[in-house]
Amino acid sequence: MNAGAAATQSPAMGIQFWTATAIFIFSYAAIMSEKIHKTVVAIVGASLVLVLRILQQHEAFHVESLGVDWNVIILLISMMIIINLMRPTGIFEYIAIKGAKWGKGEPLRIMVVFALITAFISAFLDNVTTVLLISPVTLLIADALEVDPVPYLISCALASNIGGTATLIGDPPNIMIGSKAHLTFLDFLYHLSPAIIVVMVFYVLAIRLIWGKKLKTREELKARIMAMDEREAIKDPSTLRTSLIVLGAMLAGFVLHGVLRLQPATVALAGAGALLLFSGKNDVQATFAEVEWPTIFFFIGLFIIVGGVVKVGLIKWMSVRVIALTKGNLFVTSTVVMWFSAFASAIIDNIPYVATMNPMIIDMARQLWPHDTGVHLLQHAGLMPVWWSLALGACLGGNGTAIGASANVIVVGMSEKMGRKITFKRFLLYGMPLMIMTVAVATVYVWIRYYLLG
Repeated sequence: MNAGAAATQSPAMGIQFWTATAIFIFSYAAIMSEKIHKTVVAIVGASLVLVLRILQQHEAFHVESLGVDWNVIILLISMMIIINLMRPTGIFEYIAIKGAKWGKGEPLRIMVVFALITAFISAFLDNVTTVLLISPVTLLIADALEVDPVPYLISCALASNIGGTATLIGDPPNIMIGSKAHLTFLDFLYHLSPAIIVVMVFYVLAIRLIWGKKLKTREELKARIMAMDEREAIKDPSTLRTSLIVLGAMLAGFVLHGVLRLQPATVALAGAGALLLFSGKNDVQATFAEVEWPTIFFFIGLFIIVGGVVKVGLIKWMSVRVIALTKGNLFVTSTVVMWFSAFASAIIDNIPYVATMNPMIIDMARQLWPHDTGVHLLQHAGLMPVWWSLALGACLGGNGTAIGASANVIVVGMSEKMGRKITFKRFLLYGMPLMIMTVAVATVYVWIRYYLLG
């Protein structure tokens, strides 16, 4: 592998390189400082990238590798519409009460139950959809127990990213990796779900260690939870039945999207359209008013800002430098890719990061196995652990900060809308140590499965 030579290839560090880098750094610094709303920062940063012609407008809006990933945006909006239509049925309150009763009214047990439910659902839907479903019910139960809801919301976001790592459709980076490497739903399930089961065991233990002594409530509040009848929460059985049918069809569409040759965003959009049509709800304006538009525009701005530094070569330069350190040792390569992906995803957002790393890994494979081509190259036995390391690092790494993964941004946005602001620093305080722990567990898993036993 001629990694050393590749690492010496630097981008043309002219005025656009430094301008894009400065916009990128100042935007993230402003987001972390929380002096200005993150959506305002993202829109201003994106507009500077366009006005200064670092990205042309057609690149920002029509070139997925450089600008807005409309698959992600449409998926988010579609799922928000579906959730807004389902919310009045009472299904979320039903889930909340049922989960709280499984937890015997104990705040810590309820957090663990909700984390397991969230992780499981995230694996078979996607983590963004899951937090849209679970976040409102965590607030409901926290209020009923008169405990701080922020630990529950953060735990929900972290568990969704962990669970979403297990399958092809669980997290957008996995969808991108699967498409580039021609990997199937079953490939992800076979290789990553065992790792996530182990990671979740450690995560539950960490929950007990971090929040076990802090989550206390009065016995009468526990008794109130246990006395609740979850069946009374269902307010609109007819719409609920329609919603569950649509969700079931969507789940089948997500699982079979490769066979159907449909993007997940298309499946979600079709589901939103079907539910709007058959739910019998006429107040479409109210449904769309409930969409988290500040969150949507934050993503749009962030995609454009990151697209600017992708275009000028900063991200590629960073990635090539890291890969060059491995000098062709595949275990070292897997380890470096996983840990660099984790920290980079925590800072950059794992979706545009993976879009940058995919071609870098393919280029590395061409240097290692120059005689292989096509799928044989992409799925070379020596390369597969690197793909899984990228998926584990990018998806688990998203837990490091409030902007590291789509689910985190959604949870923070919903919490703020409900008057329970989660600061960047507070999310970092919990998210980063837990991210490091889960990535360490994943590293041991990759080493044992693919290098010690393989």
